[in-house]
Amino acid sequence: MINIAVSIQNLEFIYPDQTDACLHGIYLEVCTGQRFGLFGPNGAGKTTLINCMTGLLNYQRGSIKLFGNEVKNNRNEVNKLFGFVPQEFSFYQELSPIENLAFFGALYGMNKAAIRAKTEELIDVFGFSDVSNKPVHKFSGGMKRRLNLAIGVLNTPQILFLDEPTVGVDIHSRQAIISYLKQLNQKGTTLIYTSHQLNEAEDLCDKIALIVDGKILVNDSLPNLLGIYNEKGLEGLFIKLTGKMYRDI
Repeated sequence: MINIAVSIQNLEFIYPDQTDACLHGIYLEVCTGQRFGLFGPNGAGKTTLINCMTGLLNYQRGSIKLFGNEVKNNRNEVNKLFGFVPQEFSFYQELSPIENLAFFGALYGMNKAAIRAKTEELIDVFGFSDVSNKPVHKFSGGMKRRLNLAIGVLNTPQILFLDEPTVGVDIHSRQAIISYLKQLNQKGTTLIYTSHQLNEAEDLCDKIALIVDGKILVNDSLPNLLGIYNEKGLEGLFIKLTGKMYRDI
C-alpha cells in the first residue's frame, strides 16, 4: 500500500501573462489519512497549488503525484482518486440537490445504482430530505456550502481537496461541515484543506504548511511548530511567520 497520498517535487508554475513564477521549487508530501492544512496570506499561491494538484492548471516544471500517479500524465486515473470542493459554488442553481447529484455522478462515470445509493446517503447526511427537489437558488448560503461538499464527496474520493469550504456560513453549518470532514477522514479519506478560518483549521488539521510568495515557509505538525516558535495558537504563528502588514491589496 502506498502511504504517500501526495508527493510534490521541485514544482514551478508561471501564469502565461506573467514573467515571475507564482510557485517556486515546492517540495511537499502528504501522507495517506492526514488532515493537511495549507495556509498563507492572500496571493501566496494556495489556490494555485491546489489547482495544480487537481490538474486544473498545467505546471511547467517539477512533479506532482497522487498515490504514485503523475497528475499531468495520468489525468483519467488521477481524476478517479480525488474530490474537489472549490471556494466558488460548483453546481447548477436552477437544479435541485437530487438533480445536481445525478448530473455530477454521471460526469464522474458512476452507474445509476451507485448514484442513487450515494445520493440517498448524502441527502440524509447533509439535511436535504425536506428540500431535495427544490431548486438550489432558493437555499441559504450554508445549505449551498453543504451541497458543494456533497458533490465533492459523491465519488467517494481517496483524497479530498477543500478550498475555503466554510466561507460565509454560520456557526451551525460550519460545525456540521467540520464534523462530517472528520468522520470522512476517520474512514480513510485524506484531506487537503485551505482556509482563512484559523480557529477552524487548528481544530481540523493535524499537519500544516505555510506558503508565502509561492514558497513553502514551514511544514510540520502544529504542536511542533507552536513549540518551535513559542506561540499558543495557529493565528499567532501565522502572524509571526507571515508578518503584520496588509496583504490583501
